[in-house]
Amino acid sequence: QVYLAESGGGAVQAGGSLRLSCAASGGTASTYAMGWFRQAPGKEREVVTAIDYTGDTIYYEDSVKGRFTITRDNSKNTIFLQMNSLKPEDTAIYYCASGFTFRLFTQGKPDYWGQGTQVTVSS
Repeated sequence: QVYLAESGGGAVQAGGSLRLSCAASGGTASTYAMGWFRQAPGKEREVVTAIDYTGDTIYYEDSVKGRFTITRDNSKNTIFLQMNSLKPEDTAIYYCASGFTFRLFTQGKPDYWGQGTQVTVSS
């Protein structure tokens, strides 16, 4: 079993920044792919970004490209999401997730989920 501990959510003004972190404990294989999903009220949950173990394969949802940056520190089994130029449309619950494969992760099928952290962006 993998447990994912998230932090860094909060409320900011449009144009501001937040940095999310997610520390994983448990097996290594199930954290080959890590990243974040988000769900806004009335909308489907969507994958925001994902990164593989090497850091060489990264996915960003189109609306966050150029604004969000995902990184990982394998020595700490932790991923980070730097969110800049935040928009009200980014308001959502952000869920850290991990999985055995990158492709399944980006297809919306991670193996483990975090508890979620609220990000609120006001205009």
